[in-house]
Amino acid sequence: MIRDLRDWLAQVRELGELLEVTQEMDWNEEMSALAYLVGKIKGGPALLFESVRGYPRGYRALFNLFGTSKNRIALTLGAKPGTSLRDLILLARDKFKQRVPPQVVPLRSASVAQNVVSDREIDLGLFPSPKFWPLDGGRYLGTWDLFITRDPGDGHVNLGTYRQMVRSKNEVHVYWSPGKDARLHAEKMWAKGEPLPVACAYGVDPALFTVSSQTIPKNLSEYDYAGGIRGEGIQVFEGEVTGLPIPAHAEIALEGIMHPGNQALEGPFGEFTGYYGRPEDNAPIIDVKRVYYRDDPILTCALMADYPSCDQNDLFSVFRSARIWDDLDALGVPGIRGVFSHPAAAGGFGMTIVSLEQRYAGHASEVAALAAQCPAGAYYCKWIVVVDEDVDPADMDQVIWAMSTRCDPSTDLDILRNTWSTWLDPTKNPPSQRPYGSKVLINACKDHRYLDVFSRRTKVRKQVLDDLRARWKSLGLPSDPPELLTWEE
Repeated sequence: MIRDLRDWLAQVRELGELLEVTQEMDWNEEMSALAYLVGKIKGGPALLFESVRGYPRGYRALFNLFGTSKNRIALTLGAKPGTSLRDLILLARDKFKQRVPPQVVPLRSASVAQNVVSDREIDLGLFPSPKFWPLDGGRYLGTWDLFITRDPGDGHVNLGTYRQMVRSKNEVHVYWSPGKDARLHAEKMWAKGEPLPVACAYGVDPALFTVSSQTIPKNLSEYDYAGGIRGEGIQVFEGEVTGLPIPAHAEIALEGIMHPGNQALEGPFGEFTGYYGRPEDNAPIIDVKRVYYRDDPILTCALMADYPSCDQNDLFSVFRSARIWDDLDALGVPGIRGVFSHPAAAGGFGMTIVSLEQRYAGHASEVAALAAQCPAGAYYCKWIVVVDEDVDPADMDQVIWAMSTRCDPSTDLDILRNTWSTWLDPTKNPPSQRPYGSKVLINACKDHRYLDVFSRRTKVRKQVLDDLRARWKSLGLPSDPPELLTWEE
């Protein structure tokens, strides 16, 4: 059972996918540069920096939590190493249907409360916050983090993941894109002239990252979804300053207040697109009132970069795919055979591919439009491709083949305008432009009107296929036979 980050790391170590870096490394670009290089290695290890320049031993930083390792995603979901990508997406869908509320425990039993610092004693420089990129505006405490707020309307608790640049010993900036839940909570409070209580946590059970980074229905709590993944309620304690539920076994946590109008210049920051985000601009500030941390704390750090070095990409790909598939099911769309948000497409945000069995006129166009605008798929996504059920949406060679042989650009492309985007989109110029985007819908399915006369694809006969699979190893071939989605009967 995984209860916290340390349980998860122990199992990653057993998998042989944890590199504990004992040589001293600099927080100023060096740790992130190594993470960038290791991120280029398929299945490269998680990096636990044991010695950070200028910090006593025991104040550690963890990079490349997931990287391109399907095994570490499987571990987070409670699946076996080697689980296929499709099965991980299906498992994530099932886990998202099992919601368990958090379990409140007393502060004295919370691991994160081994050390508690308040008010003037607070110094956020205690933790080895990295500077990731040469042109970053400062050091970032929050990248792989939980940002915890309560909706002032219905009272549900929201978990988000937003970048947080250190401003002073007891202040951090927060950047959040328009439309994100915590920003909506803040705007409601500030419109009444009231401050927003917030809490942040770093170094948590990675199951919490899988939900905090996704779009969950705005009237539900991510804590419940994380509990569903774990099969029991996430243990939390009620913050003494804000009353917000904070993960009891986080490595580091803080509580603070965000006052209306309290903002200052933040950024730039190297973002998930592989570009620096919007130029330095005003961002709201957390006035930190309480800090909690474990002995020998581990700060979780997410490098935002081009693929595959962006730590979030493969994880986001699995969970965003599962969430979009679930949304399509909830909308009653029949015939869906698979969904895939490609990790190279800016962390899975930029492209969604759906395979379906066409059942009626307009089915493919309907699926494209809904996948583009459903809650889980609407943010940022620019390319939505729909393919037939004989095409694996996670195999880009097959997808490109379908686009090249089944899509007629003159009739099978549509554009949606004024859709939900972000200031972090490098195509939005000037950078101050409001974050409205657009989407291309690509119908790469066989023309439904002519399914009965559409050119037949070449397929291997099933009898021959079965015979070859049975003889595969005796033929001296180096791996298992590939899976095919279709064959000739």
